[in-house]
Amino acid sequence: MKKKNVLLIVVDQWRGDCLPMLGHPVVETPHIAALAAEGVTFKRHYTQAVPCGPGRASLLTGLYMMNHRAVQNTIPLDARHTNLALELRKAGYDPALVGYTTTTPDPRVTAHADPRFTVLGADMQGWRPVGSWGLKMEAYFSWLAAQGYSLPGNPWDIWLPQDLDPDEIGASRKPSRIPARLSDTTWFTERGIDYLRSARGKPWFLHLGYWRPHPPFIAPAPYHAMYDPARCPSPVRAASARAEAQQHPLLRYYVENIQRNSFFQNGQGLGSAMDDAEVRQMRATYYGLMREIDDQLGRVFGYLKETGQWDDTLIVLTSDHGEQLGDHHLLGKVGYFDQSYHIPMLVRDPSRAADGTRGTLVDHFTEAVDTMPTLLDWLGRPTPRACDGRSLLPFVREGAAPARWRTEVHYEYDFRDIFYSRPETALGLEMDECALAVVQDAHYKYVHFAASAPLFFDLRRDPQQLNSVAGQPEYAAQQLVCAQKMLDWRLLHAERTLTGYAASPEGLRSRG
Repeated sequence: MKKKNVLLIVVDQWRGDCLPMLGHPVVETPHIAALAAEGVTFKRHYTQAVPCGPGRASLLTGLYMMNHRAVQNTIPLDARHTNLALELRKAGYDPALVGYTTTTPDPRVTAHADPRFTVLGADMQGWRPVGSWGLKMEAYFSWLAAQGYSLPGNPWDIWLPQDLDPDEIGASRKPSRIPARLSDTTWFTERGIDYLRSARGKPWFLHLGYWRPHPPFIAPAPYHAMYDPARCPSPVRAASARAEAQQHPLLRYYVENIQRNSFFQNGQGLGSAMDDAEVRQMRATYYGLMREIDDQLGRVFGYLKETGQWDDTLIVLTSDHGEQLGDHHLLGKVGYFDQSYHIPMLVRDPSRAADGTRGTLVDHFTEAVDTMPTLLDWLGRPTPRACDGRSLLPFVREGAAPARWRTEVHYEYDFRDIFYSRPETALGLEMDECALAVVQDAHYKYVHFAASAPLFFDLRRDPQQLNSVAGQPEYAAQQLVCAQKMLDWRLLHAERTLTGYAASPEGLRSRG
């Protein structure tokens, strides 16, 4: 049997529109573009949840958040769920992890004194870490010290701008204090190539994760100056933060509370106070971090070609979630706007069966939950019945959507952290009421809140989603249709691990 290798590349906080093959006016990623020319790019691919922990749980279990229920960073993932790594082990792979999965273990089967409960999340069960951050990035910081780099008292200060002016806050044109040869992006690449060297001669599966373009938004030279802020797009937002906040109480909370210092080591004040010039500078830096990843991926791709493994390796590139980047006066991955949920998805299948689709773009809605079924399908393995996603291989090999493919995309958001940290500002909601779900097709977007008024957007008239038309009489019928679609979706994807079995006079039957 021919050797089959898989390289799953998972970047962090990479917006789906920031790819040259999708027409971005500034971003240049020549190695990713070359990969896309040999594969298929999915234009309308969405994560199922934000931030990292919930998004990665959906990516690596194939489950919607309503089923895996790891609804926020730090919220445990139920141990009963299978995942991609565990399914790969059934196929004889020892799946390797470079990066992180932001998974909190199940406290019912894990001692409560376990140090993994002191951080946002650790490594998901089934993976063999070969380049893990550790619990608090100690692996990377230790590597820096081993390279002779003198770490400051606060190691995070390596992401401060060089020659920082005491009055300088937020986005900076200056490079970070850490050089590119010692950046976290370089470190992840080194760990990935080290693993590939050790895995030669046997089929391998590598999850190659990168922390970037996740904040702090500061890039090492020369990437800090690779893009001109004047050429970067201005943010999509209302005329003022105050006007934006009128759309919904949740949006008002974020506009009034997201701090710059969560995104810049030298940040002060509200992110919504950033003017157009600062947003453009932030975007130039963000694009520079993307270009740095692209250059490092060029090293990885070069190694596979030099060692004769390129034509034996399936490569999938995706992200856990997107980034608001100043759009709607927001920073980070929050709320219900597309910028937080639209993510890249690129599949490069080396087999001849995919020759007819190379370099094509897919316009159908696809979701992060499709990743696990796609990888298992390519390896000839069954998809667990509980999975909510479907394989993308028909798009890659036949150039067409499978029968009854979805006509809308779905995602969810849980904002109970507001209740935890500031109950006095929790929008008058109980903890389990802090939730929303979205159903979105080519024309409409419906945002359903568990305990507050919904939002409804006519995407043909208002693609930037600045004006909700929820409750307007002329949209009542279509809003009802979307609400019914959401109910259909929840019924169809209710937990079904055991629903394919049935007892009978002849004994247990499998009907999955």
